[in-house]
Amino acid sequence: MATFLFDKIVFGPVPSRRLGISLGINLLPVDSKICSFDCIYCECGRNPVNRERKSKLPTREEVKNALSNTLKEMHRDNRLPDVITFAGNGEPTLHPEFEEIIDDTIELRNRLFPWARIAVLSNATMLHKPGVIRALLKVDDNIQKLDSAFEETIRKMNCPAADFKLKDVVEKLKSFNGKVIIQTMFIHGFFQGEIIDNTTKEELKVWLKLVEVIKPQLVMIYTIDRDTPVTGLEKVKIDELQLIADQLHALGLPVQVSG
Repeated sequence: MATFLFDKIVFGPVPSRRLGISLGINLLPVDSKICSFDCIYCECGRNPVNRERKSKLPTREEVKNALSNTLKEMHRDNRLPDVITFAGNGEPTLHPEFEEIIDDTIELRNRLFPWARIAVLSNATMLHKPGVIRALLKVDDNIQKLDSAFEETIRKMNCPAADFKLKDVVEKLKSFNGKVIIQTMFIHGFFQGEIIDNTTKEELKVWLKLVEVIKPQLVMIYTIDRDTPVTGLEKVKIDELQLIADQLHALGLPVQVSG
């Protein structure tokens, strides 16, 4: 049940089971989560029901200064990141200056750590914005969430905003023409009296079809690694994840498994 918020704009670097040594960037408030999803497994907890005050996003200048100072310090100390990752306390692409911040990050990366990748962990809900699409096409690892091929399951697991339409999201994911990484969290359990399980044969059959149509450059499949804000959720065993990976390999799709 213990969850946490990132208390800085730039945090880490930390070892990531999927990305390597990762320097994180949080474009959301340091004291509150803001997200277009409200995933029942999120390590940052659930979205606040009532906010006592309006949350403040870091400005483009604040992000650039924080990242520049950290990268210069790491360069001086010969601490080498594998990746600069946009993650943090919610959905990074909600930031109104997301595209410009990506441009600043690319410039700083090229100057100080040209071999480091830039990654964005996103829930794919802001892909209707042209600026978000342009920015994501510039980064090395455009990582988009697709936890199920059934909208009902997504509403149980991810609790998206009311205007969420899976069909529209899939069309946007297809529009990347392969320059996208699909990430899927697999879980078992119960929530609010209902079974939560996106590993059933029915779930996997339709999910595999969607992934095949999207044709991503990589599929990341993983399971719970940290505390969750709700009880009743369980990790999926590594051998079960590997069986899912085998089905992706059979479709000719590269896959990364994190248990």
